[in-house]
Amino acid sequence: MNLMRTYVRHVRVGPGRATLARKVLNADLRDHPREVETVTRFGARMRLDTRDLIQRYVYLFGIWEPHLTRWVAGSLRPGDTFVDVGANVGYFSLLAASRVGVTGHVVAVEASAAVHRRLIEHRDLNGYGAIVRAVNAAVSDKRETLRFVLASSQNIGANSIVPYDGPAESSFEMTAQPLGELLRADELRSARVIKVDVEGAEGAVVRGLAGLLDQLRPDAEVAIEVSPERMAALGDDAGDLMDTFRRHGFHPYRLPNSYDPGDYPQAIRRPVVPMRWHGPVIEESELVFSRVDAERLG
Repeated sequence: MNLMRTYVRHVRVGPGRATLARKVLNADLRDHPREVETVTRFGARMRLDTRDLIQRYVYLFGIWEPHLTRWVAGSLRPGDTFVDVGANVGYFSLLAASRVGVTGHVVAVEASAAVHRRLIEHRDLNGYGAIVRAVNAAVSDKRETLRFVLASSQNIGANSIVPYDGPAESSFEMTAQPLGELLRADELRSARVIKVDVEGAEGAVVRGLAGLLDQLRPDAEVAIEVSPERMAALGDDAGDLMDTFRRHGFHPYRLPNSYDPGDYPQAIRRPVVPMRWHGPVIEESELVFSRVDAERLG
């Protein structure tokens, strides 16, 4: 099994890598989980539980969401600030810390106390205590208490406030507030990239952010995983989110995103840049909002 993982992860071009990842390795790591330590493709150490989707893919491939990873890494420079709303176990926060350096800042916001502890562990394991400020909180458009439900520990990133009637593996309550109340003035002023991944609650996060968009630096960009169906379950509309950014001079771009492990070898080898999005958002999409007016970013 280790030889197959080495082949899939480290051999740049070779036959059968997608099939091995999809039909053998992913299922084995999910169904026979283990606690493992690995080093990501950008050099961060992480301690992982392969039951979980994100942690399993990082262990298997050394990377999560290859297209978004490439864009985030290419967008940040030393001294920048990266805001990670829905930071999970800290993959993107660690990536950002490796790019912004000791003169930069990362604000990692995670609602789940258990996941937040793993985030802090990863921060400290890599010596990023002075760079990454880890905040255990939820983000909304007002101060309120939110109830989160997790359907399965096979995807801890799916903690969500979207109503769910099925069997729940766990649930918790967390105080939420607008992002502007969680960020310091210097963090808001220097924010180069704000990433939002909140499992359907992006409508409230953006409403809370709307009044701050004009205060962001001219080259600031916002990456959001937009889930129209889950947004609708909370009474929100993806079109309203798009209109908010347009009113403040931001244009939408889209990145492909597949959770099929068989797609990862190709995506790692040939990541793509965000392309201008001209239509409505009718399915889950990774969007980047930028003041750049072009057909592609980067």
